[in-house]
Amino acid sequence: MSLTPEQFAQLAGRVENEVRRVIVGQQRLVRDVLACLFCEGHVLLEGVPGLGKTVLLRTLGDALSLEFNRIQCTPDLMPADIVGTSVLGEGASTTFQAGPVFTQLLLADEINRATPKTQSALLEAMAERRVTVGGVTRDLPRPFFVMATQNPIEMEGTYPLPEAQLDRFMAKVLVALPDADDLLDILGRTTGPGMATVTPVASGEDLLGAIALIREVPIASHVTRHVVDLVQATHPSGDTAPDVVRRYVRHGSSPRGAQSLVLLARAYALLDGRLQASIEDVRAAAGPCLRHRLVLGYEALAAGLQADELVAAVLDAVPVPGPPVKGAV
Repeated sequence: MSLTPEQFAQLAGRVENEVRRVIVGQQRLVRDVLACLFCEGHVLLEGVPGLGKTVLLRTLGDALSLEFNRIQCTPDLMPADIVGTSVLGEGASTTFQAGPVFTQLLLADEINRATPKTQSALLEAMAERRVTVGGVTRDLPRPFFVMATQNPIEMEGTYPLPEAQLDRFMAKVLVALPDADDLLDILGRTTGPGMATVTPVASGEDLLGAIALIREVPIASHVTRHVVDLVQATHPSGDTAPDVVRRYVRHGSSPRGAQSLVLLARAYALLDGRLQASIEDVRAAAGPCLRHRLVLGYEALAAGLQADELVAAVLDAVPVPGPPVKGAV
């Protein structure tokens, strides 16, 4: 059963207030992660160490009373260390020992330090919210989220996530460095005798109600068409692709990127107290939803281009449509 918009606003306010007791600044980061949670979408956080990525996810788990497990990804981590394994017992009987993926909020810390074989153990879980071990398929608890972190500057000993893995993340959120005022606040909160504590203010059932409501938020046909136009413009072979995309992008966004744009735009609208997703919501979601879905060519790397610059070029190239004219054929 979905929440009402009023109940959603109260839930979002309570959760954000609890997060603000621990996390200083980072308004865009907190908003994006909350929006993905309300869509039941997985999130990849990218930032240098020490910016509070892990603390943010643990705080959200505590505030929402979600079961929380953490995987510290290393090169020797095996798939069974994530999904679990069947153990042989007496009389040739087997019992299943569930891995840490059987939780509601899974933190995969430094996911790009795990080998590709281990990374692939999360593919089925992220896409279908179930796991197959020993020929037996088991459903994961709901809601289920994978929140992963990676460090963009230390690449030695890492394994870049393949496109199939990246595509399963609803959003890739960049974690910015704090400014001077926020850093002063962080020092005051974390180096004294007391630390902020988080009080549970919601439950998994509340979150499921919010997830159901997101899918009921209206989105006009011309807004949905704008989503399609944006995604098509990310493909170098598309008729509407800007020149910079044709030159530097090898592959554009998948249909899953379009789905993420629609859902995240709906979540943004509700978080802003509006009952209908707008063109502005879609364009605000373009960075988080598309930056990790563009496969750049070697020319882009040589030129030092970032995915965000190409997403910005797509936004500039695709015209913003006006609302449909009433009575038009």
